[in-house]
Amino acid sequence: MAKILLVDDAAFMRMMVKNVLTENGYTDLQEASDGAEAVAKYNEIRPDLVIMDITMPNKDGLEALKEIRAADPNASVVMCSAMGQEAMVIEAIKSGAKDFIVKPFKPDRIIKTVTSIVGQP
Repeated sequence: MAKILLVDDAAFMRMMVKNVLTENGYTDLQEASDGAEAVAKYNEIRPDLVIMDITMPNKDGLEALKEIRAADPNASVVMCSAMGQEAMVIEAIKSGAKDFIVKPFKPDRIIKTVTSIVGQP
C-alpha cells in the first residue's frame, strides 16, 4: 500500500485530494499544512509520494521540494499550482518534481498521476 503525503496550507484542498484518493482505494494518507511541516513529516514517515502545493506560508513548496530531494534523491514529489505559475512549475520540474497538477484539480488527473508513480492501490 502506497503511503502518500498531502501538503497544502488550505485544509479544504487537502480534503479534496484526500477524498479523490480514498474513493480510488488509496488509504495510507498523511497531511502537512506548510513546507516546513512537509519536510519534517517526510523525514519521519518516508512516504512513497508527496503531493505538494507550491504557494504556502513558512516554507513554500519549492523550498520544501529541494530539501526533501536533498535528503532523499529518490523522493517522488508532485507539485500543485494554480494557472499562471508556469515559471514556478518549470523550476519545480528542474528541482526534481516528477509531475505537476494544475488547480482546480480534476479527479481523473490526480488518479492518473498517482497511479503512474506508485501504481494501483
